[in-house]
Amino acid sequence: MNKNTLLALGIVAAISFGSAGSALAAEAGPQPPRQKWTFSGPFGHYDKQQLQRGFKVYREVCQACHSLKLVAFRTLGQPGALGFSEGQIKALAAEYQINDGPNDSGEMFQRAGRPSDYFPPIFANEQAARATHNGALPVDLSVIAKARTYEVGFPGFLIDIVRQYQENGVDYLHALLTGYEEKAPAGETLTPNQFWNKYFPGHKISMRPPLEDKRVEYTDGSPQTVDQYARDVTAFLMWAAEPHLEARKRIGFQVMIFLIVFAGLAYFTKKKIWASAH
Repeated sequence: MNKNTLLALGIVAAISFGSAGSALAAEAGPQPPRQKWTFSGPFGHYDKQQLQRGFKVYREVCQACHSLKLVAFRTLGQPGALGFSEGQIKALAAEYQINDGPNDSGEMFQRAGRPSDYFPPIFANEQAARATHNGALPVDLSVIAKARTYEVGFPGFLIDIVRQYQENGVDYLHALLTGYEEKAPAGETLTPNQFWNKYFPGHKISMRPPLEDKRVEYTDGSPQTVDQYARDVTAFLMWAAEPHLEARKRIGFQVMIFLIVFAGLAYFTKKKIWASAH
């Protein structure tokens, strides 16, 4: 089999894969619109004010049902995080009750949280969570920004590789939070505990619309709208899933500079050695 035949087969396979991906995306619903995020691209960074607003939305809205059990209180003040001081973190942690023990009597007990603790679970167990939500299980949001995504067909996924676009997950979360519709399309039936969301796979979701305009009060003048709330809490969840993003991108840039300089030095060293050999 010659090179031209292999190339043709590769093109056919790529087109077929892209068509299949597009078909799956069509079944799941419209593709979430691309958003502009400060943390996208090789030089991306987190907006501390946005992270603080998003954390406020999580605490006042999402925390009623969704846990954040893989996030420690102390990480809120680390470089590239929300910019909280040590005192603020201590005060925040103390607002939570942590199950600890056993004590000298062999009994578990409750105590105020410490910066080294993680956000406690919202419910004691899965059964309790399902019983509270009509059988549905509210997911933990610690890594949800990385755990959710959507299909990008050909040639879109190739373009994303070149652009280093990795924000499909946060695009989907923003779309999900803003994609609720008042009623289902004609011919579709919802149970009393279901809601129609055009971006959710299958469209029928058990989570009621969590956001509404002016539900969370902002003190920095940012719009108090569903779109802004969704954008802010999604950015915060991205930080929760990847708290070291800024350090990773900074180190990656430094490594690239080192490799370029090293390659140049290796090239000129090779030229000098071989020139003297002749």
